[in-house]
Amino acid sequence: MNWFLRTFDELSLRQLYQLLKLRQEVFVVEQNCPYLDADGEDEQAEHLFARSDDGQMIAYARLYQANDSQSYSRIGRVLTAQSVRRTGLGRELMQRAIDYLEQRCSNAPIRVGAQVYLLQFYKDFGFKPIGDEYLEDGIPHIDMER
Repeated sequence: MNWFLRTFDELSLRQLYQLLKLRQEVFVVEQNCPYLDADGEDEQAEHLFARSDDGQMIAYARLYQANDSQSYSRIGRVLTAQSVRRTGLGRELMQRAIDYLEQRCSNAPIRVGAQVYLLQFYKDFGFKPIGDEYLEDGIPHIDMER
């Protein structure tokens, strides 16, 4: 397995296609949630992903560093391919995302918009709820901060 961190402009066409395909497989097909995944935010994000030895994208997260207009960093679109779930890869992905953002923006909190069923997963990384549950694309979410 190999890990990559790319800006939007650094993504190859193949990498972009694979990450969009994987996000649609998980968020649109598996979760039966039709929504506009290509939301115009990919160009401002950094893209952390793992590829298997045979070149398949198997884990992904979208990262945003804190900046002058946003006082916190964010992690979004966190997912692993169905074939590698329950192997610890999701935990490795989150830890890598947290480590990266803490190295770049050490004084900024990190936020996630967590699906409620994954609340404990994010709590295990030190995230705490900061608000009430809400529906996003028909799925219960809660904002969390570390």
